[in-house]
Amino acid sequence: MRLSQVLSQINQVERSKFINCLDKICSVATKTDTELAEKLSNIEGQLRSASGSEITQLFAAATSHFKDFVREKVALGGSQVALLINILSRDGNGVARIPWLESLYANEHQCLSDLSAVLLEEIEVAAELDGYGRGTRLSIYKDCFEMAYKNDLRLNREAKITDDERMILNTLSDRLGMSADETFAVEHIVLPVPKGNVQDSLNSLREMGLIFINKNRSEVYVADEVVSIFHEIQNRELSGKHVLRILRSLSDPELSNILRRHDQKWRGVTRQEKIQYITHTGIPIRSVLSRDMFGSDETLSQRKDRLKSLIDDLDMSTSRLGVTLDDRIDVVVESLKAGVEAEFNALSASGFKELVNSLSETIPSVIDRLRDDFEIEEIATIDPDSLRALGVSPLDILYLYTNDEVKKICDVMGLSKRNNPRSSILESFASANDRLIENYEMLARRDLSGLHSVGIDIKESEIGLKFEEVTRTIFEQLGLQVDEDLRKQINTAKDKVDIIVSLGSDDVIVGEVKSYKNGDFPKYSSTSRQVKAYVNRCEANGKRVAQALIVAPGFSQDFIDSAEMDTDINISLLEADGLKKILAAYKSRRNPKFSEKLLTKGGLLKADLIAKTI
Repeated sequence: MRLSQVLSQINQVERSKFINCLDKICSVATKTDTELAEKLSNIEGQLRSASGSEITQLFAAATSHFKDFVREKVALGGSQVALLINILSRDGNGVARIPWLESLYANEHQCLSDLSAVLLEEIEVAAELDGYGRGTRLSIYKDCFEMAYKNDLRLNREAKITDDERMILNTLSDRLGMSADETFAVEHIVLPVPKGNVQDSLNSLREMGLIFINKNRSEVYVADEVVSIFHEIQNRELSGKHVLRILRSLSDPELSNILRRHDQKWRGVTRQEKIQYITHTGIPIRSVLSRDMFGSDETLSQRKDRLKSLIDDLDMSTSRLGVTLDDRIDVVVESLKAGVEAEFNALSASGFKELVNSLSETIPSVIDRLRDDFEIEEIATIDPDSLRALGVSPLDILYLYTNDEVKKICDVMGLSKRNNPRSSILESFASANDRLIENYEMLARRDLSGLHSVGIDIKESEIGLKFEEVTRTIFEQLGLQVDEDLRKQINTAKDKVDIIVSLGSDDVIVGEVKSYKNGDFPKYSSTSRQVKAYVNRCEANGKRVAQALIVAPGFSQDFIDSAEMDTDINISLLEADGLKKILAAYKSRRNPKFSEKLLTKGGLLKADLIAKTI
């Protein structure tokens, strides 16, 4: 969940913890950072009274300074904080209940202790032997970590691992061929990680401004921007879900090479077991792509050619391939990071929902896979909104399936085998949504027989919901920022707003969508009461409603007159076929420009005129 979304979901007390930290960082940094000083001066009044968008912009400008702050605080936080950060920075744990995090911590601590016992035995055996085997390498790291930690005692200082020492130890573990899990397990031998008091460490991270805690829901939030900083501190270039994509694209011999390089059993191990081991042990992806996946006899030229084919296998659209091996690794890493937003935009909310529903019939079902791979609590709801909040895209879901499973899904759906199978599946759900947009007016008029005649299989009870979802999709395709997180936050059992469009800062447009079977929509009084309730809910959450927008197949003259004469709120009316014309005009332009201000004119909007101005 992005920082802006987190800030919109927490109260002022929780927000103040983060703001206090940001304020302290900026106060020091502005003495040398003129750009940051200018950003801070642009905020009217005190930082504590700044809007969510202003705080987000300031954080973006202060990211490098915040990163230094996090490094220092994490180094002082101790081993328990380090283990908690390992858990909080994993995919799917950006939003989680405290009891669930405590259970994850207990499991992680047990696994860590078990691995430490195994590695200690290897170290003790290596002490009795000569040579430079795995046990000796583990022993070298253990001795170096122990020296770095206890060296402070010799100088009559508190024993700790500084950030500089951590960077050296990261380099050492990488050169010794150790995974992240092995590194932490060896450190656990020297400096045992506390087993309990997880709540105290969570509160400590909260005081540092690194996480947010909603006490009413007993939920922890970690912003995506902070997770990225955690990954950098942990020396992780990619998140686990992106590492999984790369491993799914490797051959069995290449996966075996990785295990062999790290002194792990590779004969008689299934492909899935190989991938699970590599993913969960945290072997650096740069090490995998530059060295581990290759045989010792493969030349530099062969390795570069293999990375070129890997870029094709991952279906990446890149403007360059890179000259050196490191360049090509950079292309893979950068493309995966840069493609996150586009992956969420590949499917509409309805398309995303249909994908999840379709895959729920697989064995095990997609829901079970999501809970297992992304560590989602059993009682947590899994739907497109919650998956977006956790950073799980439609493509991430398809990578929960093996390559063979994905090919079988394509066969069942009757899709072509020529293209990338995962891309083919996404395109099939995207095209289904395109058919709904093409027949948008039928949805608006609740024309069930007409929809069936063009091959759209839908129940009459589902038409209203589909009309809402497709309208949201159209707004997204027009480049508007549809804020699903705020909509979910302000909705109650009684008041459920259909669409919220963010205008930047704290201004929003509240949208109400009305499908209607019998001609022009006439019910102004009941609709205006609904909209006014939504406006009040938004304002109670610190948002300013710039305009209310109602979309329907058509409006009666009485409805139009009442909307124009309403002095309580500003209401714009837009007919469904008019919205479709605007979208068609937008798509036909080479460099379209659509301003949300075109929707704030009030009264019945002239769609033909708006289409001409795009």
